[in-house]
Amino acid sequence: MIYPSVILSWLVLSITASPITQSQSSGLSVPIRKYVNVTSGYNLINAGQSRARSFRDRTTSRHVSDKKRQAVPVVNEAITYIAEVAVGADNQTFQLLVDTGSSNTWVGANASYTYVPSSSSVWTDDIVIVDYGSGYFFGYEYYDTVALSNDLVIKNQSIGVADFQQGFTSMDGILGIGPVDLTDGTILGALAPVTTVPTVSDNLFTQGAISTEVVGVSFVPTTGSADDPEGELIFGDVGGSARYTGQITYTPKETDYWGITQSISYGGAEIMASAIGVVDTGTTLNYIPTDAFNAYINSTGGIFDQATGLYEITEEQYNSLDDLVFTIGGVDFPLTPNAQIWPRSLNENIGGEEGKIYLAAVATDPIEDLNFINGYVFLERYFSIFDNSNSRIGFAATPYTNATSN
Repeated sequence: MIYPSVILSWLVLSITASPITQSQSSGLSVPIRKYVNVTSGYNLINAGQSRARSFRDRTTSRHVSDKKRQAVPVVNEAITYIAEVAVGADNQTFQLLVDTGSSNTWVGANASYTYVPSSSSVWTDDIVIVDYGSGYFFGYEYYDTVALSNDLVIKNQSIGVADFQQGFTSMDGILGIGPVDLTDGTILGALAPVTTVPTVSDNLFTQGAISTEVVGVSFVPTTGSADDPEGELIFGDVGGSARYTGQITYTPKETDYWGITQSISYGGAEIMASAIGVVDTGTTLNYIPTDAFNAYINSTGGIFDQATGLYEITEEQYNSLDDLVFTIGGVDFPLTPNAQIWPRSLNENIGGEEGKIYLAAVATDPIEDLNFINGYVFLERYFSIFDNSNSRIGFAATPYTNATSN
């Protein structure tokens, strides 16, 4: 079985971004299963844009009580990671989409495979409603045992059981592992929580399954090959893991989501001044502000491709690409030329042509606290650490940082 999770953040501590050296101890390591689910370039882009709009909606309305339900797109037409999660005393298994951008865990998206209460199930009579931008689910809340692995078993976890859903096709539900604040307003009923409900990540820590609220996320570049390496999540102390090299640079967590402050430069020139945005495992491409994106496209010579919705460059232009540099916590995290392009082996998946080269970046309209999204394209090149105990996010180089598999 494949069992992932991610530790969320709800403590607010004041820290200073700084690198640390690796320790020799390690946490609990679990693999995650990768699926390539791209049907077109436009679906890929639209999914990310929908997600960005939903993040933006919550950011601009977070002080309005009836607008607090999280809003992220249901289907990421892209590269996804699925967890096989066991629920209840009978260990009924569900294939759940792993999402750091939402925080409710629920099952029942597949009408042919429904949740069956067992001796460990407790019905609360509360209603769960979660909006996901391009869809939503409505159902009832239970408390039950949820097993992410033999070592990561949660007692009395709040789960939603869908009575109606819209927008799900290839999964049984969602394993929500974003910050707990995103559950605010999603449980309705006479006995419902006034604000938030503990997520799977909260309960893993409070029930003693992990000793510190930290998770390391390791993705790898996607080549389309059947033997592509899978990703991995590490719970607890990430020190000593072979999934990263050198030092970890930490920076404070910003916003209700896993947000950070960064700047972006290309060819030695800053194209985005220091601003706040989101690090998101559920977004595939990198989304950068329109002005910064236009400066990047003008420098690379990219031409809009009508078939895919992305920008195409020639082989000669690819050979002349500079690094696209993300500066976080005073440290540069460059995306090499190969890391800036869509995997050429997957061109057909986005409606592109064999041998062509497409840039894996998209423009987005910036607002306060949501100026960019660092998606899978960035995270597949750097090991990321979501540290709830210290309210910070970390990054480190990996063996794939300079890979040329694209």
